[in-house]
Amino acid sequence: MRRLLPIALLSASLLSAQATEQDGNQALEKQDYPAAIRIFSALAAADPKDYTAWFNLALAESAAQKDPDAILHYQRVLDLKPDVYEAHFNLGIILLRNHKNAEAAAHFGEAVKLKPDRFPPQLYLAESLLGSGDDRAAAAGFEKALRIDQKSARAELGWGQSLVHLGLLDQAAPHYLRAAELDPKLKTYWMELASAYSSAQRPGDAIAILKQFPNDPGAVEQLGRLYLAAGQPEEATAQYEAAYKSSPTPENELALATAYLKAKQPQLAAPLLERALGRNPSDYQVWMTAGRIYRDQRDYPRASSHFLAAARLKPDSAEAWNELAGVSVVAGQYPEALEALDRLHRLNKEIPGDFYLRAIVLDKLHQLKPALESYRKFLDVSEGKYPDEEFIARQRARIIDNELNRR
Repeated sequence: MRRLLPIALLSASLLSAQATEQDGNQALEKQDYPAAIRIFSALAAADPKDYTAWFNLALAESAAQKDPDAILHYQRVLDLKPDVYEAHFNLGIILLRNHKNAEAAAHFGEAVKLKPDRFPPQLYLAESLLGSGDDRAAAAGFEKALRIDQKSARAELGWGQSLVHLGLLDQAAPHYLRAAELDPKLKTYWMELASAYSSAQRPGDAIAILKQFPNDPGAVEQLGRLYLAAGQPEEATAQYEAAYKSSPTPENELALATAYLKAKQPQLAAPLLERALGRNPSDYQVWMTAGRIYRDQRDYPRASSHFLAAARLKPDSAEAWNELAGVSVVAGQYPEALEALDRLHRLNKEIPGDFYLRAIVLDKLHQLKPALESYRKFLDVSEGKYPDEEFIARQRARIIDNELNRR
């Protein structure tokens, strides 16, 4: 018999008893694909209109991972006889595995027309439509597939995924649930739904799903982020502690430090950040975060050293120089404060508070004339936004002005 597929036969009119074709079929059965390719290539060359030879040649090429040749020869079959179901189906499979989803969908669509009651082509049609981004058509395709096989976990999952892409999250959820009922291994895909809920600003729904994966590091980390975003730092801390315990990666370490900060436990965050700096001393953001912890703990000298390290990593960072100037003033490190303020001036990134800080430092150093100029500059640009500082600046400007006039 002249076979197209190990699992499917063409009509009896295609059968013949050619010995060389039998040899080709035997080579296919033995999975001797190079031999099968040689035999069916010769048959196809001898009779270019023998679409069965082209089909079996493509079948052997596909099994030998010669996909470009198989695609070409399956298309040759369809040029000769457009209604060969197996050629459309097999060609669709090859195109799908080569990520040519739209082309695959076209052939699966033809296969469905030829065999409308068969489940595999309908499922693959829906999956190729999903892969090509035609989510609405994919959803309809998965629905049709489930009419044929109501217990297909893949079809349920695909239907849910296509609905998620369409933003129909409440309609998608039952399909994710049903997919996991049919195949428990698919339960991990619920995290896709959780991510969609999170992106849709529905943290409560996302949290409800993720809590069902207490042993999954990814779910635990995502829970921590959601709790932080929801303003629940205590719950976030518990999640990140668990994540860090099971997977002490630098990312989890920094996430746990952030959670400690949000939970107002800077004393627990600081050692984590210092370890992070020990591993990667060029991490600007960690230097800044650690500096702010020490600043808030009123450890100004240590805060100053951290802000200075950050500023050296990013010399054009107004953020770092401003923080350094502020803690240096409070720590009484006036030369360091002036250096930071001079940097900001050269960067042309001064803010009203910088003029106030400069005035304070110059005042402390008894440089009265430049201090007066800085107080006045601050008052010119503050625009009533800093009432306490403006009150002090006016008083000091008046006092300094009187003192300078007496000289």
